[in-house]
Amino acid sequence: MALPIQVRIKQKLKKQRNKGMSPRELMKQLKIKRSDYRHFEAAVQEFVNGGEVVWKNGQLQLTGTVSGKKAVIVKVNSTYGFARLEETGTDVFIPGRKLRGALPEDQVLTKVRRSDGDLMEGEVLSITQKQDYQFTGVVVKDRNRLGVMPDKSIRFAIPFERGSEIPREGQKVLAQMVRHGDSHFDYRARLLAVFGDAGDAKSCSDAILAGAGVPINFPDTVLAQAEEISKAGISPEELKNRLDLRQEIIFTIDSADSKDLDDAVSLEKTPQGWQLGVHIADVSHYVRPKTPLDQEAFERGTSVYYANAVVPMLPKALSNGICSLNPQEDRLTFSALVSLDQQGNISSYQFKKSVICSRVKGVYSEINQILNHEASPEILEKYAGLTDTIFEMERLAKVLIAKRRERGGLDLESVESKIIVDENGVAVDIQPRQRGFSEQIIEEFMLLANQAAATFGTKQKLPFVYRVHDKPAPERIETLKATLEAVGISTAPIHSGATPIGLYQVLQSSKETPYQKLVNNTLLRSMAKAKYSEENIGHFGLVLDQYSHFTSPIRRYPDLMIHRIMSDFLSGTNQEKMEKRYREFVKTGSLQSSNREIRAMTVERDCEDCYKAEYMKSHLGEVYQGIINSIAGHGIYVELPNTVEGLIANENLPQGEYVLDDGIALTEKNSGKRYGIGDTVSVQVAAVDVSAGHVDFTLQTQQ
Repeated sequence: MALPIQVRIKQKLKKQRNKGMSPRELMKQLKIKRSDYRHFEAAVQEFVNGGEVVWKNGQLQLTGTVSGKKAVIVKVNSTYGFARLEETGTDVFIPGRKLRGALPEDQVLTKVRRSDGDLMEGEVLSITQKQDYQFTGVVVKDRNRLGVMPDKSIRFAIPFERGSEIPREGQKVLAQMVRHGDSHFDYRARLLAVFGDAGDAKSCSDAILAGAGVPINFPDTVLAQAEEISKAGISPEELKNRLDLRQEIIFTIDSADSKDLDDAVSLEKTPQGWQLGVHIADVSHYVRPKTPLDQEAFERGTSVYYANAVVPMLPKALSNGICSLNPQEDRLTFSALVSLDQQGNISSYQFKKSVICSRVKGVYSEINQILNHEASPEILEKYAGLTDTIFEMERLAKVLIAKRRERGGLDLESVESKIIVDENGVAVDIQPRQRGFSEQIIEEFMLLANQAAATFGTKQKLPFVYRVHDKPAPERIETLKATLEAVGISTAPIHSGATPIGLYQVLQSSKETPYQKLVNNTLLRSMAKAKYSEENIGHFGLVLDQYSHFTSPIRRYPDLMIHRIMSDFLSGTNQEKMEKRYREFVKTGSLQSSNREIRAMTVERDCEDCYKAEYMKSHLGEVYQGIINSIAGHGIYVELPNTVEGLIANENLPQGEYVLDDGIALTEKNSGKRYGIGDTVSVQVAAVDVSAGHVDFTLQTQQ
């Protein structure tokens, strides 16, 4: 009986040791018939994808016979690329001929040949695992034939495969690499989807979502389950054993256009301090484990928000319907009831399954007007009976803010953009999103509820999902110190290492200086990335030992996870069953949620950049005042008051020889003319690339 072809391939390659064989030679040695070629090719590809067999110099070789450092390809240009070493995270420069046809995201074995200053150079010895590489791009004409210019990682046009449908030049598309080869000249792409004109931000956003794998539509089974839950409503049976809070003063506070309202608040003044209620949509009551709804929510991980659009984690029948805490409608909730003393310290807390009826859909801008004593009669009428509570909320929030600042909690600024689109989805205005005190009230109350939830999980020794934030890496603090010293700000508060209070003092010392934004942004970049973890290491930025995400289960899966865990425990499940049921779940869920959060943030930023560029396209040639936001070796980045950022490339600066000073200024050697971070400059909109989300400025010098 003949051995399976997979076994024969491995046996033959094993005998070759470190020599390898070409596919043609291997077929010949194994006496593979032409009619069995597809079977042979599939077997080889399976080994390559699984990392058991690698390509080296056009030959197949068992992975164990090839030595080298593990790396992943991160960028490919027409004549070079970069691989990131797995062990150190260092990038290695790879000349084009030494890439062996490797693509971004391919796992490779590399040999580092030499180091030229800070840049290491090497070569790809073998590709251990090829990725199914899909990418977005723009259709361009290259050498008299149409191809697709990828948006990222690859910076040359990829021809379409023979027989492929060819879209029009200038369209935004999704493509798949279907032929690799040993050289990038061998690459061929297959068209997967056409989204429209690359100059249209909506088309580009659709492509970005598709390229990142963000699902737009829900499967029919998921929609059907959501509709069934929504139509069923709330039965009397579901209200049994719930704390009935429908007569209490409870309401939501959110932006005017929000439709997925997952948190409501209540507050009472007590002789000891305050009794705060944070009432969260009881999503875990509706989204049960291992159902189609739960599996889809786990895969999505989070809702994605950009421009005027949202890709929800849950179908609208839930997110905007039965789970949303809409005004004057009974809703099932999970309430965090937190008692605070006069100094804002948590004296006790409890979590209860409840039912509420929100009095009103509070709107940030309207409540800010009430707090500023600027509200119209119509607004005062809308919030009749609630204003005393609103002012009490303001008093408590001020106590909590002062307490957070006292312990060194960082108030790092990150201005969000508000993108206004017309009925055709075209950006017609960009504004900085205004933030008043009502936003801070909700932020402080949610922080408290999240802190209480994490404390509950730790105290009860539950498998749990924490929101953790590690201390900054030492090398990033050294970069921060160098920046501070370059602009004359004292590094004494962080002389012996970074502490929250030390960083807070640095931030405060930069206030009201031209370098306030520079210090703020450098501090932001020095911070570790917050993530989800089953291991609690605390939250450095908030200066909290206990922190989690409890307050947004409609749009974040980790919140839904801990609702499910806490609900199960409160219903009487013992510790042993909790461990067995959730220990692995919190590990896989934390990793998935962290990865999906990163994907969502990247997609949201890229989409917004496209809309900003689309808006500026209608303002070509116009002149604006802006502030130098950052400086790189290739030019100056200027931010306009509307949050749009553009580049003044070095070649568009007045003629001269420029030197980069400590990353904070460009100085012309002969004239001494200096362009520094924080300087106000006059710029003209010179060019935009909607597809790439880029805006180019030229400097307007005084005559």
